[in-house]
Amino acid sequence: MRAAILMKQFALALLMWLGCQNLSLAQGLPDAAVRQQLIEAVLAEGEDQPEKIEALAETGSGMVAAVLAQWRAGNLLVDASPDGAKVLFTREGIDAVRLDTGVKFSPLAPREVETTSKTRKAIKNALDLIAVASPDPELRSAAIGKLGMTRNTDYLPMLEARQVKESDPGVRKALVEAISVMQLADEDDVVCIAAVRKLGEMRSIPSLDLLKGMITSEDESEAAKAEAAKSVALIESYLKKVEAAGTVFRGLSAGSVLLVVALGLAITFGLMGVINMAHGEMMAVGAYTTYMVQNIFGGGLTLSLFGFGAHVPGMNLTGAAYQSYFIWAVPASFLMAALVGIALERGVIRFLYKRPLESLLATWGISLILQQLFRLVFGPNNVQVSSPSYLSGSFVIHDVVLGYNRVFVIGFAIAIVFVTWLLLTKTSLGLFIRAVMQNRMMASCMGVRTERVNMLTFGFGSGLAGLGGAFLSQLGNVGPNLGQSYIVDSFMTVVVGGVGNLIGTICSAIGIGTVDQTLQSVTDPSMGKIITLSTIILFLLLRPGGLFPTRTRSLEG
Repeated sequence: MRAAILMKQFALALLMWLGCQNLSLAQGLPDAAVRQQLIEAVLAEGEDQPEKIEALAETGSGMVAAVLAQWRAGNLLVDASPDGAKVLFTREGIDAVRLDTGVKFSPLAPREVETTSKTRKAIKNALDLIAVASPDPELRSAAIGKLGMTRNTDYLPMLEARQVKESDPGVRKALVEAISVMQLADEDDVVCIAAVRKLGEMRSIPSLDLLKGMITSEDESEAAKAEAAKSVALIESYLKKVEAAGTVFRGLSAGSVLLVVALGLAITFGLMGVINMAHGEMMAVGAYTTYMVQNIFGGGLTLSLFGFGAHVPGMNLTGAAYQSYFIWAVPASFLMAALVGIALERGVIRFLYKRPLESLLATWGISLILQQLFRLVFGPNNVQVSSPSYLSGSFVIHDVVLGYNRVFVIGFAIAIVFVTWLLLTKTSLGLFIRAVMQNRMMASCMGVRTERVNMLTFGFGSGLAGLGGAFLSQLGNVGPNLGQSYIVDSFMTVVVGGVGNLIGTICSAIGIGTVDQTLQSVTDPSMGKIITLSTIILFLLLRPGGLFPTRTRSLEG
């Protein structure tokens, strides 16, 4: 009995190995031949069916993989034709598509193609083998890793055969890791210990739990347990470094959003001296603008105000045209927030210069009005902004997962800082801004139109907050209270960096974002925020002027 089982396992492994070896030749089979082979495998009976299903892996066909996946899910059906022959078909929505021709038809008396445990196992084996031979290296790596964690030694010959001809370094690493994981179950202690040592050298995070299990297992030798303990120590040390790097990356992305928002506040508060409590609502304006642009590129949206609904038609774009919505949403967010900021400056702020208490109360009231306006127009609940395809997903560097959206936020924040620096130091507008902020009366006497400079400066600062809202829409939901979560952090960033100092604002934003994420990873989020605020308060007690205090006669006097 045991010999029969071993012979069957060997035949299965040999079939898989042959599938890998002949894959490139089988992929050249005509479509009709592949379909006929697939139909024969589905209609086969008895012990022949599992073997024919597993032989389908030799085709390497994506169509075969799709049909097998549908069969596995119960979506493969059979119908009788008028001449009595069996017609296999799959369901694609409400349509029935024949398996032999790929055309639609109307079945007469359809019934599901049944499967047994052996059939389902054969389908799984074929799907796994097709995935391992996928032309996409990422799919190959994922499939190989999945096979390795099954610890099914039936796949070992197939993986070893694949390792010989694999050229992609990432896939080769996945193959070595998967083979070593399978060899952990080898009865030969020498092979097992070598696999344990190899996994430790590779710093294999997926195998950590398996190695920990070996340490406490009674079936393992003392030598294997000792080697497993060494490998576990190496992997855990490496894992701490990976988690630390991931925390720093998340801190950089959070600090980048905070930097963009705080840059606008550094201009309106640090340079202009206006305490704008509605600065957070400028972020919400940018976020909601992104939401509207997304829906305009799609199917449109319905807005409401005082009980009256208004439908904004959409362009019903698809594909790359729809995915480009965020490219348009970024400048639109800046423009809309800047226009709201200009209206705020012209309508309220210009009457309250050098009156900080009145400006604080007035802008706080305006922030409440804007929040309620968001609720009336967009509803009290959060709205979802989906990330475009080019900002979705992530890539991995040394096991550190880097999200495309967060990388984009960091890169764009660097670009914004550079543009802001150019504006303030290399343009005539920047010269006028610095002149007005240093001495408004003298600048006016020199012919500078101070009111226009104030308006443009406040609009630019508000526009930067709108950009921050657009970025935040890619990292979370958008709601009426979005800005309130960042207004306090933004003021802290400006004060800690040094009021009116852009370099200080940059250092402060990155530092606060990184420290906040680090503390939240080692404690709970609430406690991390409390510790961050307490640290900032203690810092300001020691250095009231911040990291880079601005020294002028007015401050010293």
